[in-house]
Amino acid sequence: MSPEPQPSHSAWQHAARRLFAKTLAEFAYEEVLTPEPDGTAPDGTPQYRLPVTDGLVYRFRARRGAYGHWRVDPDSLTPDADLFRFLTHAHDTVLELSGDTTGHLIRELTATLAADTRLDATALTAAELADLDYATLEGHQTGHPWLVANKGRLGFSANDAATWAPEARTPQRLPWLAAHHSIAHYRGIPTLATPDRLYGEELDPATRHTFARTLTGEGLDPADYLYLPVHPWQWDETIAPLFAPQLADRSIIALPTDNDLRLPQQSIRTFLNVSRPRARTVKLPLSILNTLVWRGLPTERTLAAPAVTRWVHGLRDADSYLRDETRVILLGETASVTVEHPLYDRLPGVPYQFKELLGCIWREPLDGQLDPGERARTLAALLQTDPRGRALTAELVRRSGLAPRDWLARLFAALLPPLLHFLYQYGTVFSPHGENAIVVFDEQDVPTRLAVKDFVDDVNTSSRPLPEHDSMPDDVRAVLLTEPPSFLTQFIHSGLFVGVFRYLAPLCADQLDVPETEFWSLVRAEILRHHERFPALKERYETFDLLTPRIERLCLNRNRLHVDGYRDRRDRPHAAVHGTVPNPLHHP
Repeated sequence: MSPEPQPSHSAWQHAARRLFAKTLAEFAYEEVLTPEPDGTAPDGTPQYRLPVTDGLVYRFRARRGAYGHWRVDPDSLTPDADLFRFLTHAHDTVLELSGDTTGHLIRELTATLAADTRLDATALTAAELADLDYATLEGHQTGHPWLVANKGRLGFSANDAATWAPEARTPQRLPWLAAHHSIAHYRGIPTLATPDRLYGEELDPATRHTFARTLTGEGLDPADYLYLPVHPWQWDETIAPLFAPQLADRSIIALPTDNDLRLPQQSIRTFLNVSRPRARTVKLPLSILNTLVWRGLPTERTLAAPAVTRWVHGLRDADSYLRDETRVILLGETASVTVEHPLYDRLPGVPYQFKELLGCIWREPLDGQLDPGERARTLAALLQTDPRGRALTAELVRRSGLAPRDWLARLFAALLPPLLHFLYQYGTVFSPHGENAIVVFDEQDVPTRLAVKDFVDDVNTSSRPLPEHDSMPDDVRAVLLTEPPSFLTQFIHSGLFVGVFRYLAPLCADQLDVPETEFWSLVRAEILRHHERFPALKERYETFDLLTPRIERLCLNRNRLHVDGYRDRRDRPHAAVHGTVPNPLHHP
């Protein structure tokens, strides 16, 4: 294969300068670094210095924001903006990293930079971004705003990234396989109680006939097998070598593609069907290490996904406020096939990556949930800026015709009420980070309501028993993670406020002339409006208190640098906690 065109030196330096500024900002936020005040620039911006060695002191301008946020000006970095030179000198002194962590981190950062330069080379204007549909816009986004090495994708080659990364924007046909009932298990919501119902909707008759003929041609009975798509990278790297005995004894049979074109989304392992937009999205295991975890599908949670969907949908459908007023869209994980590994799944203590190898979750498509004229964008898209620095959010506000403050108030009124009601009324939270939370807009690009995805991975419930949990089925109770009430609020703080609004607020200050203090006052006002709407839940507002003076500082980069590194773990890692930060929602 001919090599992919390489970026120019200037393009690489531009992306590297930006990533270095982000690295300093996020490491300072998590107190991995401690920049020292160094006077004030002529424009009034505070200046900082960061001593690394006796002969190397970095200086830069930075503004501070809510939750202890840092915004480092990339153009102010001196003596240079060479991220790798910084790591060379700082890794074992200022950063206190082990050699193996440094080695893997450099690889992740280099891969992230390579992806960033590809994105820069094809970047669109804010107006062009605003015209894109949901699936296409995903391929132009720049990744997790908080994690520094957000496109590390350890396990991918350069060719893999050029083929399967979302920024490749290349629809692909996925092969399928058949797995014998002795190792494969199907689950579905009541309307998809049998696999035949699912396959009847997801596969055309000709494809089902081809699959069946492939099996009968081997002397096998199709009734003894379940079908599922598979990521070609996963087949080549994981399934073919680790399921070799099952391929030999015909427990697993390779099948052709169903011919539908699917587009990888920001999570990489999730594919939207672009040939049939109203077909279900498929979520597949992908044994690469990216943004803290191996991107597989845990066996237990894949099995439970439809049951979790049924319970969460049941809460919404029985609650007139959620169902009729907020009209929140919950993209259910309605069917799954899990294929167990006969050895790994039975060995205690084996790293979790070996228990997430093969399966598929089918998720409801967004297209079928939208009203005529509505369009959707992930919340993360609101942080997108174009090559001139103009924000997509600014373009959407312009198109709406609303004053910026009014548009933001509508955004918060779309996002917060369903999240708050699930928390207060049901002691249940989603993880409403930028990828899982989807904003639905009307024809004028005014935010109107919320869509949420990723239930089984990111729904958590209160460890303090609540009457509303009495109806929770045992299989759901067994798989959903629980947290104390004081920590349950962190999913909204860290997922939404720290993980998205911490970046959106300064963007709105710069481009919409809405000061950060006013931004956070609008968020607080929406929370208090909800309290007034449901006065009977006053005790719950105190139990799940979002307005405390300080909150714990969750750290994502610190987890990689100082807690887990790149070692194998028995269980999936979680964000590290380091100290506390002021809560901008505490004061009016």
